[in-house]
Amino acid sequence: MFNNKKKYRSVVLFMLLLAMIINYIDRAALSIAMPFITQDFHLTPVEKGLIFSAFSVGYAAFNVIGGYLADRFGGRRVLIWSMGGWSVVCAATAAAFNFWYLIVARALFGAGEGPNSATANKVVNVWFPLKERASAAGINQAGGPIGGALAGPVIGFMALWLGWRVAFVVMGVLGLLWVIAWARLVTETPAQHPKVSPEELALINEGRSDIPGANGEKASFGDVLRNRSVLLTGISLFCYNYILFFFMTWFPSYLVDAKGVSLQHMGIVNSLPWLVGAVGYLGGGILVDYIFRRTGKQTLSRKVVLVPSLLTAATCIGVTGLVDSVTVAVAVMTVAIGFLMLTAPAYWALIQDSVPSNQVGTASGFMHGLANLSGIVGPTITGYLIQQSGTYSTGFILAGALGIAGAMIVAFFVGRNGANAIGVARTA
Repeated sequence: MFNNKKKYRSVVLFMLLLAMIINYIDRAALSIAMPFITQDFHLTPVEKGLIFSAFSVGYAAFNVIGGYLADRFGGRRVLIWSMGGWSVVCAATAAAFNFWYLIVARALFGAGEGPNSATANKVVNVWFPLKERASAAGINQAGGPIGGALAGPVIGFMALWLGWRVAFVVMGVLGLLWVIAWARLVTETPAQHPKVSPEELALINEGRSDIPGANGEKASFGDVLRNRSVLLTGISLFCYNYILFFFMTWFPSYLVDAKGVSLQHMGIVNSLPWLVGAVGYLGGGILVDYIFRRTGKQTLSRKVVLVPSLLTAATCIGVTGLVDSVTVAVAVMTVAIGFLMLTAPAYWALIQDSVPSNQVGTASGFMHGLANLSGIVGPTITGYLIQQSGTYSTGFILAGALGIAGAMIVAFFVGRNGANAIGVARTA
């Protein structure tokens, strides 16, 4: 996949992969531990939904802020701040004594994790040549579903045998160990690192143009907001993210409460969709690039992967809430998450198609922040629906309906005309 002169940048990529794995284990830890926490604090479904939603209050805000800080101070430094901050908060969650403590801790945790994806992309841009960046970004981002798959057995085992509080402390310490290793192993640029050879540095810089926006043009947030394609893609990604947050926050409780899966087995069962999702994430980028090479049609290559995959995921989500068998429910949810992850690389490609290079960071941060508003409202709405209806089915159906809406937005309304409308010159 990478040139045989990769040498030291493979260490950087491995560290980014580890960061994303830890990120998602930590993020999913509360969902896995929630049945235990509910027993301790006697939480209602609405209270659990509010705790889940608190994460995205901080997370959505720092999606945008993190990308800006990475541009200003460097990706290496921001990852140290980000990972260190969320790891401390993760460990401090073990000291929770009531509902309000959990709300505050979860919001702070979200703020710490917010910069991770945008900052990792900044590091990839600096450390990898043009021809390797897509593969490097795919490997880095695949750490998310891998971490989600590991969260079930890892957090579930520790919560059962050591207590849920110990699980949070252990994960916090693991994150801080990563920070120490990252600070020692990685520099802001390859040129600063003594182990990067002149040959590797030349390869990293091969085909590299100047930094986007170096011609003096500044990214205009107003132009981004007026870009129809960016706004519509962000709304569609909101629908995508609603499904993802629904799965992350409520599916473990659904398995225990509605399907009678034991706490001992819930963590393992919940990991299966994440494993398939990791394959979907890696395959999505490869498939989009393959279709583009074969057809030469940029927008088509994105839509032909995104729309059918999101429709399939949405349908499967709706069906999951209606089946009786736990085996069928887990199988259908696994298919849903696999297709959901398949769409993710197409979303990021659509944004890059829609704006000039000096606005990619601003547009991506805006889109990511808009999408993650779903994590604020979604879990709480689901908790309300469950409490009012007495069944999880309503939550599944709403998530599926939003997925269908997101696919239709991309199919019929998202295209390159939105970028052209504000004077962005794009070539095929």
